[in-house]
Amino acid sequence: MRLVWFRNDLRLADNPALRHGCADEEPVAALFIISPTQWRQHKMAPIRQRFILAQVDMLGRELAALGIPLHLLRVETFAELPQALADLCRELGVSQLYANQAIELDEQRRDHGVTAALAEQEVSCHWLNGCCVLPPGRVLTGGREMFKVFTPFSRAWLKALDEDGFVIHRAPAPRGEPLQWQPLAERAFVDEGLGELTLDPRWPVGEAEALRRLHAFLEQGVLDYGETRDFPALAGTSILSPYLAAGIVSPRQCVAALQQRLGARPQSKAQPGFVWLNELIWREFYRHLLVLIPTLSMNRPFKPETVALPWSWDPDAFAAWCEGRTGYPIVDAAMRCLNATGWMHNRLRMIVASFLTKDLHIHWRLGEDYFMSQLIDGDLAANNGGWQWAAGTGADAAPYFRVFNPTTQGQRFDPQGEFIRTWVTELADVPAAYVHQPHDWLRLKGRQDYPAPMVDHAVARVRAIEMFRDLEKT
Repeated sequence: MRLVWFRNDLRLADNPALRHGCADEEPVAALFIISPTQWRQHKMAPIRQRFILAQVDMLGRELAALGIPLHLLRVETFAELPQALADLCRELGVSQLYANQAIELDEQRRDHGVTAALAEQEVSCHWLNGCCVLPPGRVLTGGREMFKVFTPFSRAWLKALDEDGFVIHRAPAPRGEPLQWQPLAERAFVDEGLGELTLDPRWPVGEAEALRRLHAFLEQGVLDYGETRDFPALAGTSILSPYLAAGIVSPRQCVAALQQRLGARPQSKAQPGFVWLNELIWREFYRHLLVLIPTLSMNRPFKPETVALPWSWDPDAFAAWCEGRTGYPIVDAAMRCLNATGWMHNRLRMIVASFLTKDLHIHWRLGEDYFMSQLIDGDLAANNGGWQWAAGTGADAAPYFRVFNPTTQGQRFDPQGEFIRTWVTELADVPAAYVHQPHDWLRLKGRQDYPAPMVDHAVARVRAIEMFRDLEKT
């Protein structure tokens, strides 16, 4: 018996672990492990947990139709997992375990424990690359080291991809008679603490939905992506991030579909489609970094010297940011959107992260954790990379003197205030000329239903720059 362990790769197509597990006629079973306490410790958002479990439910039905049973194993923490998995393998008569490689430190330690526990009963473990187009360790400098800077990584990644190529593998063929699948909603141990396993209709699960979104974006939006991607009131992005984070679609499928759409893989910024491909390469870069520098999984900065920065931990200021009560409309709209939908536009992520770290001078770790606690697409590598970039502590970080002005960012990327009015309902009737700085207009109307700016951006900017300059002197 072979056992295929699904993790952040909840798909049938282009799944290396599933493909290798089904490589011959030996019986195959599948496994998904539910770890509620571990998920909470990792700040996994409830909406992301429900999204994943809804996808597991669909995956279980699809595997059952192929004659492959999906077993659910609940353990509260990773520490319990090696023994629990060893017991299951003994019960099922498993001789080989297949899974796609994890890149996060806790998950790697978990997998080492599993390998050791299963070796004692002569179960061999096979760890494959299912999370990146090119596996960590493949893209190297001339000195045979992993990259720490994005631009040369991007060039080397493109070269390596040209050399290696890749194949998109189809879902496995049926392996026997269809099986029965008990829906997760009927399993009390699954949804404990998560409420109903239903989702916001804006986030339907399924590989078909992920591929539909991918191809719709490539047909309608990829050529204009460079011009539209920064405007949150426009449908200018692919909205694929939740599906990539859960592994419902693979990055290889994205690259292959882009290449098919354009007839060739773009190689430079001058070529159509490259801007979106470059975002996929950023995703790869952050994942490779997490393997190169395991301390990134431990709340440590990429630049070790920045641990000495005098960040604030002000709980009241942090709460105002979390709840969208800063008095800066674009920041408040973005945070309210996040809290309501579990998703935030990438330009807005940069704006609110800059505001928290450079205007409020609050530690980026608080923002990173809050995002993970809310995001349906929460992904440690991308989230940590983005927050450290904004805070000036990470790889290819924004220079310390680059501090986003939240007012001008709003004026530039939401010029008519459409996005702001959608989420900050107090400003729904404010004219476009005033919506980014509405306080004088509201005062003339005798209204006090929107907070005053909690900080003076010009003063806060100077203080942020001083923090980093003082660090350089030490």
